Amino acid sequence: MMGIAALRILDPCAPRAYARLASLHRLGGTESTVLRIASGLSRDMDVSVEQAARRTAEIAGTVRFRPMDPAAASPATILVINAWDVALACRRHNPRARILVWQHLVPAAQERPALRRLADAGIEIVCVSDWLAAELRALAGAAGPSIAVIANPIADDLHPDATPRDPDLLFFASSPKKGLDQVLAAFETLRGAIRGLRLEVADPGYLSWQHGTMPAGVCVLGTLPHPAVIAKMRAALCVFYPQTGFAETFGLVIAEANAVGCPVLVHRGLGANDEVASDARQCLDCTDARMIAARIRDWRRATPAVSLDPRFRLSAVLRRWRGHLGLRCDAAGGARGAMCDVS
Repeated sequence: MMGIAALRILDPCAPRAYARLASLHRLGGTESTVLRIASGLSRDMDVSVEQAARRTAEIAGTVRFRPMDPAAASPATILVINAWDVALACRRHNPRARILVWQHLVPAAQERPALRRLADAGIEIVCVSDWLAAELRALAGAAGPSIAVIANPIADDLHPDATPRDPDLLFFASSPKKGLDQVLAAFETLRGAIRGLRLEVADPGYLSWQHGTMPAGVCVLGTLPHPAVIAKMRAALCVFYPQTGFAETFGLVIAEANAVGCPVLVHRGLGANDEVASDARQCLDCTDARMIAARIRDWRRATPAVSLDPRFRLSAVLRRWRGHLGLRCDAAGGARGAMCDVS
């Protein structure tokens, strides 16, 4: 499909190739975001997704997927996921192209000089949250690149339903590296105060981990398909995420849980937690075990009414991308052409 413009999305980071939502098993939220944005933008423009882990080309709907080639010269706008060195390599071969880095990760302090190289090369950054953008601006100082914010998308049709909530069920659905040890310790303390609680642990599966004996009341579910994760969010009292060390740059789990009416218990002031959690009662000092227990008791009496910030809906996020890329939209803010089939 040839549209009014062309976009190359380069993914140097995914450990294996993907082209449809069904191919995302054991991959993370970044890859699902790439598919949803590529699919939506392909209604307006020619979109290709290049992956370092890919060896053969294929087409899914109106999106082309092919092996990554930073040395390829083309008139397209280039959007590079996280990898600043790849963006700079693209600049060497595309001196006049518009090049952006789609930033999902927190950079290390020692990467300040690289930020300035991006600025010197005229490479822009798009961050997935205001918090991450503030971190980058503070790191870069006055000499940094242009930085914009476009959130990760949540499906337009993800809403609460009539599933009854189990007041004894807590749910964890993140990578174990995101503070699971601390979550388990917090749950063990909490269960000492509120008997009968259960914690079910799901793992996206992109990192291998070995768990020993779990505390009483903990059930390890392994890697679940996305619909099963959503079903658990609908049934649980809350997503239980009281870790204080891993800063989410957006937090798809937080946003998806809120989208189906499930509260999330997270640490206040950590990463993008406060920005994405739709109700401030979900953010508390998670170093205080008594505060955690009090909040869970409150929610067992009456589940708070939480919902998704409309800025995070896929349709709204696509409008932001279209505007940022300079695309013309119709009166409904939509696009022309058929939606890419990523099912």
